[in-house]
Amino acid sequence: MSEVSIGAQHTEKPAMNRLDSWKEIAIYVKRDITTVQRWEKREGMPVHRHLHDKRGSVYAYSSELDAWLQSRRLALEEEEKSKQGRATPVAEATKDDPRKHWSAVRWFVFGGLALLTLITGTYHATRNRPMPAAQPKIRSLAVLPLKNLSGDPAQEYFADGMTEAVIGRLSMIRGLRVISRTSVMQFKETRMSAPEIAKALHVDALVEGSVLREGNRVRVHAQLIRGATDEHFWSEEYDRELGDALALESEIAQAIAGKIEATITEKERARLVAARHVAPEVYESYLRGTSGYDNTRAEIEKNIAQLEDAIRKDPTFAPAYVGLASVYDDLGDELVGAPSDDIRPKVIEASRNALELDPELAEPHIYLADMYEGQWEWAKAEAENKLALDLQPYNATAHLGLANWLLCQGRIEEALAWSQRARELDPLGATGLSNGWILFNGRRYDEAIQELRSVIAVHPDYALAHWFLGYALIASHHPDDAIKELNKAISLSRGSAAATGTLIRAYAQAGQRAEALRLLSELKRRQQISYVAAAPFVEAYLGLEERDQAFAWLDRAYQEHSGILQLLKVYPFFDPLRNDPRFADLLRRVGLAQ
Repeated sequence: MSEVSIGAQHTEKPAMNRLDSWKEIAIYVKRDITTVQRWEKREGMPVHRHLHDKRGSVYAYSSELDAWLQSRRLALEEEEKSKQGRATPVAEATKDDPRKHWSAVRWFVFGGLALLTLITGTYHATRNRPMPAAQPKIRSLAVLPLKNLSGDPAQEYFADGMTEAVIGRLSMIRGLRVISRTSVMQFKETRMSAPEIAKALHVDALVEGSVLREGNRVRVHAQLIRGATDEHFWSEEYDRELGDALALESEIAQAIAGKIEATITEKERARLVAARHVAPEVYESYLRGTSGYDNTRAEIEKNIAQLEDAIRKDPTFAPAYVGLASVYDDLGDELVGAPSDDIRPKVIEASRNALELDPELAEPHIYLADMYEGQWEWAKAEAENKLALDLQPYNATAHLGLANWLLCQGRIEEALAWSQRARELDPLGATGLSNGWILFNGRRYDEAIQELRSVIAVHPDYALAHWFLGYALIASHHPDDAIKELNKAISLSRGSAAATGTLIRAYAQAGQRAEALRLLSELKRRQQISYVAAAPFVEAYLGLEERDQAFAWLDRAYQEHSGILQLLKVYPFFDPLRNDPRFADLLRRVGLAQ
């Protein structure tokens, strides 16, 4: 295991295939210096910068350049074609014409004299100028998606996994606001400048870099950029065995924290340094199991298999248990529809296993809080949410967890405040979904609609956003618009029963009772073939104003520990039931009567 103290530099690798100047780089790629400088700035060509030494200001590795050139081959060929037909360079135009040659020499001499005069004047004008003011302290940053330089798109998950890990480690520092992964991933393959990105994310600095994996070795280049000025003020190259990936992630985070002079407690320092060796095949299965997937049962089960494989190979690898808790939690999502009582014990077991191996992990506490809420163990849920925030004070998901707990308690304004803090940490992610849902439950329907539409503008294929927007449109008496949104949610979620229950309510409100009853019959037939939760039937019968049937399905929901019962205190569609003694009894049974 390779560990360094915060701010320390690692031992630089031998310069076996290193090109140590712009000139050497230009010669290697067979272009002029201006072209390679443009490629580095605009196209992301992997060029690194020396700091505090006597060598050239830049350097590059031929292997990285080869990989980058291969990935950009078609684009570069197009660039070459576009050059054809341009004006002939000055040197070519003048070489056969003595008069033009003399003209060029004359302009060179006069231009040189003018430049000398300008330099002399500038020296006298600036010799007594005060030194620039110290740069403001960096209090917030975003780690942009590390570029995959392997040349193999199938390795994208590896670069994304490294990006997420560095974000996670930096998020442990209480005095540093770190933007969440979902927001920074919006800038993958972007052509926006560093100042533009920093402004969009409201951060002081950016971390950008690249990952090159070759067999069981991984090379990571990382650099720090001031958001306001585009100044590159730190750069490092790391070359490690894949088994030292965790130590590498820790080392990068420590170096960044040291360079920006982040205020770190001893406890936070210990968390940053903690890392261990992991077998390459274990790390591979872990990254594949946590890589992006669409929220369908089949895809989630593939990821579960990868994570179980990682655990089978190394039962002491805590991150694999965290990943397993996460994907099981997704499997229990209402739009996926797996039975909650089957899923919760698996999430709880995986989370507890992770904490037994590494008590300093924040994510297991987030999942435990969610599970305890589902079991109506409200005090335990609150405690777990606060533990997660203590361990990772800038974890957006932990903020959303506490916001949801507060919503269930009926504390709408407090819930909104915590949800808004999550949005500050994840401004371009889907955290606006939480704001919209809380506003809906707070009867602020117009604001909820506006918030949810803003989420859909950035994430048009997010089924949950369309579903929640359908709720808000029903509540604001726009059932025809709600029907469109709910059909979109059902299509994106591949036939969600949960969204279908809400659609039945929308058709009933629109006066299309026959269509509502047809969908309800389909839902009942579907239940005979496979599992369908009670919540969609509660929604349907409430929409059809069949109160006794709604209460019958609420009793079924109670037996299932359905998530819909967490919202008994605030859910607008329960308002017609609130004066019924059966509803008061239900509130008491789930611990929300006070």
